[in-house]
Amino acid sequence: MDYLLVTLDLVGTFVFALSGALVGVRHRLDLFGVLVLSFVAANGGGVMRDTMIGATPPAALQDWRYVAISIAAGLVTFWRAGAIERWRNPVQSIDALGLGVFAVAGALKAQAFGLGPVGAMLLGMLTGIGGGMIRDVLVAQVPTVLKAELYAIAALVGAGVVVLGTALSLPLPGVVVAGVAACTGLRLFAIRRGWKLPVARPPA
Repeated sequence: MDYLLVTLDLVGTFVFALSGALVGVRHRLDLFGVLVLSFVAANGGGVMRDTMIGATPPAALQDWRYVAISIAAGLVTFWRAGAIERWRNPVQSIDALGLGVFAVAGALKAQAFGLGPVGAMLLGMLTGIGGGMIRDVLVAQVPTVLKAELYAIAALVGAGVVVLGTALSLPLPGVVVAGVAACTGLRLFAIRRGWKLPVARPPA
């Protein structure tokens, strides 16, 4: 379980670091600014999760691999942003994958620290959306989670698959794959179809 959690966390860190760095490049930030967005997008949700479950210091601050992966992804994106941008909808696609990986990792870690099903689902969701919220705030954007097509809902679904799978004692690798696929697939499908929750309308 420990090895799986760390592996998922590191994969999610790299994917979200790319997403954060791309946002920094698109906003024409300098190298330091791109690296800051890379780090906070990749680690913000995990830091909040670890703080809330008492896993302190947070993994991102005590394991050098999180910082190294964030910086590496930021540097690659800073110098090769054009290559990454040639992917179709790169930020959204990368972000959707990172969302799925972190939602699953967050739910598993919450369960490992004794949280029940509801708490594990909520912390899985928080792990997925936290870094992106901080990233968007730093570039003066309304956080994607507050306006995008089924963003937090997708993370909640991925975490829910993990909670259900572990409750049924299903093989953990299959549960992990199913959770990531459910979250990422729902997010990408919602983007393609334009599915959104009802939007608030101010009174006339």
